[in-house]
Amino acid sequence: MNVIVLAGSNVGSKTATALDYVTNYFKEHHNTHNIEMIDLKDKKLNLADGRHYEDWSGDTKEVVSKMLGADVIVIGFPVFQASIPAVLKNLFDLLPIDGLRGKTVSIVSTAGSNRHFLVAEMMLKPILNYMKAHVLSSYVFITPESYEGKRLTDVNILHRLDRLADETIQIAEAHKTFRKEIHK
Repeated sequence: MNVIVLAGSNVGSKTATALDYVTNYFKEHHNTHNIEMIDLKDKKLNLADGRHYEDWSGDTKEVVSKMLGADVIVIGFPVFQASIPAVLKNLFDLLPIDGLRGKTVSIVSTAGSNRHFLVAEMMLKPILNYMKAHVLSSYVFITPESYEGKRLTDVNILHRLDRLADETIQIAEAHKTFRKEIHK
């Protein structure tokens, strides 16, 4: 399976730190899969203007193609103004309507306050469901207290990230088996 770990912001480092941990966990415990982390901070995406996804070039075409080719996507994002980052919403706008159909998607959210716990639930999950993704019901929410400097040190959060990675793969494999069975 193709696994994309997506850092969905063009600023900051806490989300990418958590997703680096997830990527390394996948590589250590699920190394039979093709695993790649994409950090939108390192990419220059065009603004969506309604054109077909195949008409893009450069970073935009690369990221969109990898998203469409993924079987599993772990989306990490920081909360800005009680919402998802604009660069992440733009990426969804670059994809076709059913661009996430059949993909297993899990979420890691970072925020400066516990008050933003439900942003993933209220802002991101509806988009993912509309785009036909299989979204894990639970997600990992991380606040600044879980970090020491640029290191994620909260053992509880690290265990929750491990469990999220394992459950994401288990559910993706179950969906894959189910799809094979119904197409016999």
